[in-house]
Amino acid sequence: MPLYDRYLAARLQSSDADLPETVALVITERDLLEPDAYDTLEQFLDLAFQFGTEQVVVYVSVLDEGAVPTLRRELERVRAPGEVAVRGPDDDEQVDAPVQISIGLGGKHEFATAVKGLAEEARAGDLDPEDIDEDDVDRRLVFPTAPDLVIKTGAERLSDFMIWQSVYSELYFTDVNWRNFRERDYLRALRDYQDRQRRFGR
Repeated sequence: MPLYDRYLAARLQSSDADLPETVALVITERDLLEPDAYDTLEQFLDLAFQFGTEQVVVYVSVLDEGAVPTLRRELERVRAPGEVAVRGPDDDEQVDAPVQISIGLGGKHEFATAVKGLAEEARAGDLDPEDIDEDDVDRRLVFPTAPDLVIKTGAERLSDFMIWQSVYSELYFTDVNWRNFRERDYLRALRDYQDRQRRFGR
């Protein structure tokens, strides 16, 4: 590990501030076409769990739906410290794994599917509309866990990612593209997270 990276790691480990338990990463299909892109992802996952993360959610923003099968096949081969669950845009069952990867499953679609499920239960008489609350929506989301930290590389936008779950997340945008993303970039994101005072909408 380079000297500067060791310095950052030491500062993180010596701090009394919390580290994120759930980290989300937003990248694009184009990012995964770059050389060594999957090696970078595996390193990212290793670092996340090394620094106390319990769950990582990766969202791959997709413009070409035809690329989904290839992306899914490649992402299912990713080595990670825990089980990897890969979901495509047509998957709407809830997942619970240490590493969750979403390919083109946008937040609007996920939220709309959850609302549709609630409406169907209400129409069937299994649910009183007056009793519906945020927990009912949470239980019907494909990715129910709200990330503490969302990292987006290359641009300051979330690309329709977890629009419900990330409402109180800390957002970290870096102008470093995925092909140049290094260990120090992840450590800087963690250090930035530690320096923030989370308000959760208050």
